[in-house]
Amino acid sequence: MRVVVQRAASASVTIDGRVHGAIGPGLLVFVGIESADTSADGAWLAQKLTRLRLFPDSAGQMNLSVAEIGGGILLISQFTLHASTQKGNRPSFNQAARPELARPLYEEFAAQLAAALGRPVATGVFGASMQVALVNDGPVTLCLDSRRRE
Repeated sequence: MRVVVQRAASASVTIDGRVHGAIGPGLLVFVGIESADTSADGAWLAQKLTRLRLFPDSAGQMNLSVAEIGGGILLISQFTLHASTQKGNRPSFNQAARPELARPLYEEFAAQLAAALGRPVATGVFGASMQVALVNDGPVTLCLDSRRRE
């Protein structure tokens, strides 16, 4: 699994003109699932994401996790994170998992994140056309890959 994580002052996802999920301070997480991914990838990422020290402490140092600040997580599926642009100008998505594999892993990952965070996470809808709004805080943006453990 590959994620792009952004520290947010607020974030929301709108589907068909209605807000489906929203958070205040916390993390906006885009996740791409590839064919070789398993629930172990989600478990590792859930622990990593909820423990990453990305939020400032009283001295202004990034020493607090999303769990420690009581922040939210908005999780959005995004197969395009596994795009390859090696050949030509049209991205290839061959590495991205097919929906029948990716959807259950996405749903399990949302549950793993909620368990690690200790409260529900907001989500988009797998496969839907979504509009994501973000007030990026910092900005702070990281990319993590469960295969590389980074």
